[in-house]
Amino acid sequence: MSTTSRSLDSTPGARSTVASRDRLFFGGMAITMLVTVIVGFGPTYYFSTVSGTTFQLTGPLHLHGAVFTTWMVLLVVQTSLVAAGRTDVHRKLGVVGAVLATLMMVLGAYVAITRFRAGLFNPPPGIPAGVLLAIALATIVVFPTLLAAALLLRGRTDYHKRLVLIATSELVLAAVARWPGVAELGPPGFFSLTDLFVVAIVIHDFSTRGRIHPATLWGGLFFIASEPLRLVIGFSRPWLAFCAWLAS
Repeated sequence: MSTTSRSLDSTPGARSTVASRDRLFFGGMAITMLVTVIVGFGPTYYFSTVSGTTFQLTGPLHLHGAVFTTWMVLLVVQTSLVAAGRTDVHRKLGVVGAVLATLMMVLGAYVAITRFRAGLFNPPPGIPAGVLLAIALATIVVFPTLLAAALLLRGRTDYHKRLVLIATSELVLAAVARWPGVAELGPPGFFSLTDLFVVAIVIHDFSTRGRIHPATLWGGLFFIASEPLRLVIGFSRPWLAFCAWLAS
């Protein structure tokens, strides 16, 4: 960026414009993610009583779904609080978010492993169920890593809010995979569609700052690079042997 551009970015008017666009963008992203989750899990969870699904909702699934949904709603509330200037309430609710994040990881791992052992995974043709287990369990590494970075950088709001969104993209991945027609595309399909959330942040960075933000760059790279790594692990002989033992 040129010296002139940097100078313009430092003016009060420019900072106010960027802040206003940030509020609209991050609030809109939070709502979009919530809608994505509702569409993905609507037939089997939110609207299961009217959709005619035969999906069995067990106690752990209900609890996992409730905690997961609370996180998504909290994300919308948190971005709304920041837009309204209520950062004091935002910080207090951050403690609730940390507790929810811990519960989600414990419940997510439990649900993934127990459903895999029960033979309830339904992978696309050519994809072993063990690969889907690797993709699901990667969440308990990727999400906490990104969220921990966001919490450590909570004093730098431009870093914090980007890392929280990218971390939440990891949670939204499961919902995207359940969109009509997406499951048939396999991992490349639902990975690519979920990556569009990161792409949106990149576009926003360039449109407001003229460059990609470091949090978007490194957080986005970490998230996207984890995707092929899951497949490498999932198709590896040691992992498939472990899955065979787990299912026995």
